[in-house]
Amino acid sequence: METNTTTLPFNSHVAEYEEWFEKHPEVFKTEVEAIRLLIPKGDHIKGLEIGVATGRFARELQIHDGVEPADNMRTLALRRGIYAVDAVAENLPYRGLSFDFVLMNFCVSYFTDPDAAFTEAWRVLKYGGVLIVGFLDRYGAVAQQYERKRETSTFYQLAKFYSSEEITAKLTAAGFNTLEFSQTLFHAPENLKVAELPEPGYGKGSYILVKATKPLHFDGNQQT
Repeated sequence: METNTTTLPFNSHVAEYEEWFEKHPEVFKTEVEAIRLLIPKGDHIKGLEIGVATGRFARELQIHDGVEPADNMRTLALRRGIYAVDAVAENLPYRGLSFDFVLMNFCVSYFTDPDAAFTEAWRVLKYGGVLIVGFLDRYGAVAQQYERKRETSTFYQLAKFYSSEEITAKLTAAGFNTLEFSQTLFHAPENLKVAELPEPGYGKGSYILVKATKPLHFDGNQQT
């Protein structure tokens, strides 16, 4: 698959991406543990990470399947033991009802069509499965900081930040009927010295997670 414009920075700056997490281990731990709390528990749970990047999060969260259109990042994810495929969120190469949960972490800001991406996640999820979306709220301190530095940023020049209300509307339109929000990163990443615990809701933290549940029964309004 041809690398699109939004994936070019990630394809060309893999080392810089990796270095950022090495320099901010408490940020990584904060985000991983917040996601872990939302992942369904039980035997034989099958998950998919969309925008798996280099596989850092997938490896920590024991997610074995991933989608990543940036070739160089996908190569590293494969080395980390993730079965990463060349595809985009808007056109997933999986049958319907394949996964217990789908993770989209930080990637929604780079989707060509987030509405189509959420609809595709709905399709590949089993009934009762969950979509976990992690994103920087456009009104949060971190997103505002990145907005001010957009022109000189390697990774955020082409990013589009969404508010929690906008994400809520898109998920509801895609067919998800139960949304559970949590938030963390209450301090700037460079000032974070210890991992933070997430709090319910949104409006305080910069990093927002929403756990969106697919209804248990088909209501006739969505395709599987």
